[in-house]
Parts: sequence; structure tokens; C-alpha cells
Amino acid sequence: MSVIPRGEPAGLDDTDDPRRWWALVIIALAQLMVVLDATIVNIAMPSTQRALGISDGNRQWMITAYTVAFGGLLLLGGRIADLAGRRRTFVAGLAGFAAASALGGAATTSGMLFGARALQGAFAAVLAPSALSLLTTTFTRPGERGRAFGIYGALAGSGSAIGLLAGGLLTEYLNWRWCLYVNVPIAVCAVVGGLVLLPAGPRHPGARLDVPGALLGCGGLVALVYGFSEAEPRGWTDPLVLALFAVGAALLVAFVWWQARAPQPLLPLHIVRDRDRAGCFATMTLAVIGMFGLFLFLTYYLQVVLGYSPLRTGLGYLPLTATIVVCSTQISARLLPRVAPRLLIAPGLLLAAGGMVILTRITVDSDYTTAILPGLVLLGLGMGLTFMPVFATATADVAPRDSGVTSATVNTSQQVGGSIGTALLNTIATSSATAYLAAHLPDPARRALVVREGVVHGYTVAIWWAAGVMLLAGLVAWVTVRAAAPAHGTRGTPLPRDARRP
Repeated sequence: MSVIPRGEPAGLDDTDDPRRWWALVIIALAQLMVVLDATIVNIAMPSTQRALGISDGNRQWMITAYTVAFGGLLLLGGRIADLAGRRRTFVAGLAGFAAASALGGAATTSGMLFGARALQGAFAAVLAPSALSLLTTTFTRPGERGRAFGIYGALAGSGSAIGLLAGGLLTEYLNWRWCLYVNVPIAVCAVVGGLVLLPAGPRHPGARLDVPGALLGCGGLVALVYGFSEAEPRGWTDPLVLALFAVGAALLVAFVWWQARAPQPLLPLHIVRDRDRAGCFATMTLAVIGMFGLFLFLTYYLQVVLGYSPLRTGLGYLPLTATIVVCSTQISARLLPRVAPRLLIAPGLLLAAGGMVILTRITVDSDYTTAILPGLVLLGLGMGLTFMPVFATATADVAPRDSGVTSATVNTSQQVGGSIGTALLNTIATSSATAYLAAHLPDPARRALVVREGVVHGYTVAIWWAAGVMLLAGLVAWVTVRAAAPAHGTRGTPLPRDARRP
């Protein structure tokens, strides 16, 4: 007979809280805000750069300041949610995120903007794991859990594309500042809804934060994410980049060593030793490497090569967004209670890789309907099949006391994957374009056309690599994720397996 430790509820019984679906709306709203903020400023970057006089060398900090703080502090934010209570950290994260967004929107100097973006990332690191752990502990029955995670996975998979669309609309019809101000009313609504609808959750007054673990783990992640972000402009062999990688690796090795000995570890190692969960973390990292790189190239391709406006570029992503949402909520959510997760994840990644292969056919004058749209639809189907079961499987069967840090680990996989994908695939694209130009530029009469062809060639080579990474993610998922269907196995049942630990 399984025993649940005192003070650790097995999870809410869905029949006890009729407001749980309204709570899901609040959780989903907060998650969407966090995810889209990683890309919403992308389309506004040229306008922001001109308005604040930001140099070309520093403009990347509009993105990097957010991603470094977010990715580096997630483990700490997740553990704080476990100790202080998920609703408290959720509301605090929302309030802080809104304040940081208002500060960024009112920025008058580049330093003020970069600082606000870093604050956004720090509060997002508290907010994101709180949101996912609230979802995990609120929906425990396989059927309803599938629908809830279908909505969450749809937002996680399409949030970046929604951010590009929102950035185009706000930049074209208002100005770049509204790409930050828009978070304030959303956060205010979510705070009010969170206070009214979300359960307070247990606190653990006797527990202590693992300070050495926080310093080692967060320091290692910050160094790693910062290293990948600097690898793009500086190059992989730059001394600073190599030093950041070395420091990050050393700190993370020390972190693992300490977690095995700490009395109250920041990241209990039994969470990552679980084969299914570790497979989901690896799958998420690899999938996001390919997806984030594609967003970068496709955005520049549509605006720079095809001459689309920011708004038209954002609208170009609508089919991808719609397909992810429909597939996550209407296909994955219905199938996950009945089939093993890997039977959704692996085929989904195969479809996503197929969509990317279609996108390798783009040229300097491709037609959107025939050359781009089919690839985006196929990619959306694949991501819709992938993200929802990855989130659901990675967070299933976790004791409530560890749900925050487990959720943070899933989000960390996303952030690290995004940083690697942006840096690695951009390097591949740049080097491929340079090689193409060196081979084709001797003819000066075709210089302008060859330059455009070289840029597109670099994009297509990088997209081929992204497709390969997607296939590798599918293989990893197929080999490592062995969980049974939630309705017939232990995953997704109300009793967390980790709760059996004394």
C-alpha cells in the first residue's frame, strides 16, 4: 500500500473544484505571456534600435538579457515555488513581470531597456514553473489532464509564432514600446484571476532553500546560456565563449555532485534519473533547437529576402500557430489517455522534420502558398503532437513537493535548446552563405542576385540541419520514453509515484 507523506496531498481531485477550467485560463494566459515575450520584440528590434540609439554590437541584448536571466534562474524559481507555495509565487511573478514590462516600455536608454528585459526574465523564471506545477497538481485524471495539457502544449508550441504576429501588429500600428506595455493589462487580469481562482497550495515552513545548489546550478546555467548567446556574434572559438562554456560545465558538474549529498537538494536527482522524464527533457531540448533556429531564419527570409512588412511576416506564421493549437487540443489531447506518449512524440517529430525538409526548397523568389505554407502546416502538426505529451509525461507522477522544480527543469530544457539552436544554426547559416558567395561572386554583373542567393542558401543548409536535429529528437523519444498510456499505466493517475518516497 502506498503511503503519501504528511503535508503532501496526492493532487486535487478534479470533482472538488468546479472552477478548475477557469483556473486553466489564468495559467494558460500567464504561460502565453512568458513564451511570446521571447520573440515579441524580435520584429520591433530595428525600430527600438533606432529610437534608443543602440549599436549593432549591443542590439542582441534586447533578446539575450531576457533569455539569460530566464534560463539561468529557472531551477531556483521552481524550487521557490515548491517552498513558498505555487499560487504565491505565481502571483508574485506576474506582478514583477508586469512592473518590469512597464519599465522596459518607458525606457529612455539602452541600459534601462536591457535591465528591464533581464528583470522580465528573472520574474518569468519564477512564473513559468509555478504555472506548469499548478497545472500538474490541478489536473490529475487522465482524460482531463490530456485536455488541459493539450491547451498548455499548444501555447508552448505556438507562443513564439504568436509573439512574432503580435510584434508585427503592435510595431506597425502603434510603436515598439507596446511590445512591452501589452504585458501589463494581461498580467493584471491574470493576478486578479489567480487570487480568486487558484488554490493556495501547501507551504513547507520547515524546508530550507539549498543555497550552494542554487549558486552552482543557476551560475552554471547562466554561464551556459550566456555562452551560447555570445557564440552567435563572437564565434565559437572566441576566448570569452570558451571561458563561459568551461565555467558553465564546471559549475554544473559541481552542482550534480552537491545534489547527491545535499540534505534538501535544489533538484532531487531522482527526478532526472527517471528514464521517461530524462527522455522528455532531452527530447524537448533537441526539438526546440530546431524550431527556434527556423523561426529566426524564416523571419529574416520573409522580411529581408521577400520584402514582407512586419505585419505580413507575423500573419505568415498564422497557419503554423493555428495548426499547433488544433493538433494539440483536438488530436494529442484525445489520444494521450489512450496511447503511449512515444507513439505521439516520435511521429510528431518525424512530421516536423518533413515540414522543415519542404522549407529547404525556398529560393529568392518563392511563392508563400506553394513553397512555405505546406511546410508550416506540416511543422505545426508535428509540434502539436510533440509538445503536449512531452509536458504531460515529464511532469506526471511527481510528488507535489517537487512539482515546481520538475516544471522548471522542463522549461530549462526549452531555454537551453533555444539558446543552442539560435547560436548553432545561425553559425551554420552564416558560414554556408560565406562559402557560397566565395564560390559565385567572381561574376560582378550578378552580384546583387548572388548575395541574395547566398543568404537563402545559408538558410536552407541550416534548415537541413534543423530537420536532422528533429529526427534525432524523435529517435531519442522512441528509445527513452517507455511510459504506458496514462489510462492503463501509472502516469497521469492521481497518486504521484514520487510520493511513495519516505
